[in-house]
Amino acid sequence: MIYGPEHRALQETVVRIVEREIAPYADAWEDAEEFPSHDVMKVFGDNGLLGITRAAEYGGLGLDYSYQCALAEALGDAPCGGVPMAIGVQADMATPALARNGSDELRAQFLAPSIAGEYVACVGVSEPGAGSDVASISTRARRDGDDYLIDGTKTWITNGMKADWVCLLANTSDGPLHRSKSLLCVPLDAPGVTRVKLRDKLGMRCSDTATLYFENVRVPQRYRIGEEGRGFVYQMQQFQDERLWAAASVLRGMEKAIEQTIVHTRERVAFGRSLLDNQVIQFALAEMKTKVELLRSLVYRAVADYVAAGTGTAIEAAGPDVVLLASMAKLTAGRLVREVADGCLQFFGGMGYMNETPIARFYRDMRLVSIGGGADEVMLGIIAKSMALPARA
Repeated sequence: MIYGPEHRALQETVVRIVEREIAPYADAWEDAEEFPSHDVMKVFGDNGLLGITRAAEYGGLGLDYSYQCALAEALGDAPCGGVPMAIGVQADMATPALARNGSDELRAQFLAPSIAGEYVACVGVSEPGAGSDVASISTRARRDGDDYLIDGTKTWITNGMKADWVCLLANTSDGPLHRSKSLLCVPLDAPGVTRVKLRDKLGMRCSDTATLYFENVRVPQRYRIGEEGRGFVYQMQQFQDERLWAAASVLRGMEKAIEQTIVHTRERVAFGRSLLDNQVIQFALAEMKTKVELLRSLVYRAVADYVAAGTGTAIEAAGPDVVLLASMAKLTAGRLVREVADGCLQFFGGMGYMNETPIARFYRDMRLVSIGGGADEVMLGIIAKSMALPARA
């Protein structure tokens, strides 16, 4: 996959928005542990960047996933991880199932304003006792006439404090674990919803992160996305989008970290010469740069196969090879970004240990990549399964 002029133009638009609307305020937002979600989403919505692959009838651009990949890459220019992650949740994690499987009424009510940036969206899967083990969630939505009554807790919810609605995974029956769940669009101003802000995170500090409590929250059954009992499958498909986004989103950040390290080591003098004169540093940076390009090739290959399967198609429907490549890309991204962040911070020496240095923020923010959207171990399980390795007892 090679970006064309249209992809480059989209990325130039994103970079200009980042320079104007995010970069000048990133430090203040990090200190405040939040950012003005609705204002930022509206800017991206007004520029058509929250519905790149969505249907035009709901305000989307109707483009293929290569343009979504271009967006994720360009957001790496932001000097913080929290805001790009929030945009990724809005554009590629909370809305794919709704776009693919929701009714026209539901898409008009929740998808269209999310694409426009008028609504902020979040996705509710993780719970205090169920993270990577999605099948073990305990949140329940029981039928009551034409409604569902929801009880349960969701945590580590990006955009959670300010979101207008959540794409919520809940148990809607007592059947088999993988056929007992449904995805619901739940307005977060509904009676019975309580939000508690999660503070003092290691990284992604400007990210709006919350625990959501649901106590007898009533929503109409027509707020269900697609078929009842298919929620686990729909969420697994959303996870594949999320994983491909995550892998694409770290590419530019790693390149910037390497570039910043080159500048610092060229200027820093030790033992009578610049640090960059040391071959060990040159070779380390060269190896990092090479690995970033290898990851980019893997991401582009996965995206190209995804696009070849048909615009707007769920990754899982695109075939097992795309699922495998997306999982490999996510695994590699999480591990490589930790290697690059740690290696670059080492060459900053004591300054790298200070929060005022961009590399320190990058180091903290990027640790999440190996955890969120499926931990490394989950990715390894998917890859091992594709290799027909023996299943555990």
